[in-house]
Amino acid sequence: MTISARSTRTGLATLAAGALLAAVLSEWAGVAGPPSEAGTAVAASTSPTAPGTGEPATSSTPPSATAPRDECAEPIAALSPRQRLAQLVVVGVDPSGPAAALAAVTGEQVGGIFVGGEATGLLSGDALTAVRSAARIPLTVSVDDEGGRVQRVEALDGELPSARRMTATRTPAEVRALAAQRGRALAARGVTMNLAPIADTSPQPDGSVIGDRSFSADPAVAREYVTAFAAGLQDAGVKPVLKHFPGHGNATGDSHLALPSTPPLDALRRADLLPYRDIGDYGDVAVMLGHLDVPGLTGGEPATLSPAAYALLREEYGFTGPAMTDDLGAMKAVTDRVDLPLAVQRALAAGADLALWSSGGRLGEVLDRLEQAVASGDLPQERVTEALRRVLTFKGVC
Repeated sequence: MTISARSTRTGLATLAAGALLAAVLSEWAGVAGPPSEAGTAVAASTSPTAPGTGEPATSSTPPSATAPRDECAEPIAALSPRQRLAQLVVVGVDPSGPAAALAAVTGEQVGGIFVGGEATGLLSGDALTAVRSAARIPLTVSVDDEGGRVQRVEALDGELPSARRMTATRTPAEVRALAAQRGRALAARGVTMNLAPIADTSPQPDGSVIGDRSFSADPAVAREYVTAFAAGLQDAGVKPVLKHFPGHGNATGDSHLALPSTPPLDALRRADLLPYRDIGDYGDVAVMLGHLDVPGLTGGEPATLSPAAYALLREEYGFTGPAMTDDLGAMKAVTDRVDLPLAVQRALAAGADLALWSSGGRLGEVLDRLEQAVASGDLPQERVTEALRRVLTFKGVC
């Protein structure tokens, strides 16, 4: 057998390996002839050559470059472990001015703030500009502006009808236009997320806990108007939050005062949960879970702290965006059961991506607790990373 100069450069080890492989292949296929010739044939068939050269082709693209790029890796790496946890909370701040909000952002790089109460100083002029500028990751600025009994900027931008009133007096197209108008007013003040619309279906009287906050007791009508309101906010660049999964509209009780009980899960599927079907049709939204005990699902716990409730939202209803809690710091359905830092820890561990408390304060205490929970494994690191990716994607960071 004649050995070429090129084969010599390859080395005896490569030749021996090729010969062994050729021998095996020859035996399987019944190919006659010296093993070295079979080895040459195999090498020729498995080693692509550059056109016109006879030399092995060299790829100009490293194999790693073909893998999907992780758009979230860099912004996550730029945050400390504590700052990553801070991105998962939405904390209430003093609405009268920027001092408290600025302290939360500069001190902890908190991911979101909630502007509640009656004062409007933080929503006036350019008060939020310095607060948002202090955030390394875009800051979520949220308000509760549903219309009717639950409004935030009516003193600044006028009244918004209740959901039930909107359904009675306006078409879905008109509601979308109204929500877009309100969204533009909110966005001009620095608001990025509205904790609306209500997706609950409710026949309850206007003044009950949900009542006229619901668009309709008919799930199909409710869905049509929820879709319109959410689309209007999105038209204005404001993120909508659908609430209160899995359905507060037919529950007994008020979660501000105690833990309400809903109808059994099978009954919710036939009514309260219908607006959440094909949830991707709503576009880029968040979903707020209510403090609700669902027979057959949550086992006497609030849905906000129940892994089964988050699994229902993800697995049965296919939601891929951020799941948010209702207020963990000022509603007795939770506060009568567990203190705020532990409530935040349990909500995130159960599947929440954003933990909200409107009462303000205790941010450092909450983050201390979350750091300890990650270290102990009570809040798994993979759960933190999963939530952080959803939050950063929702913000348009990755």
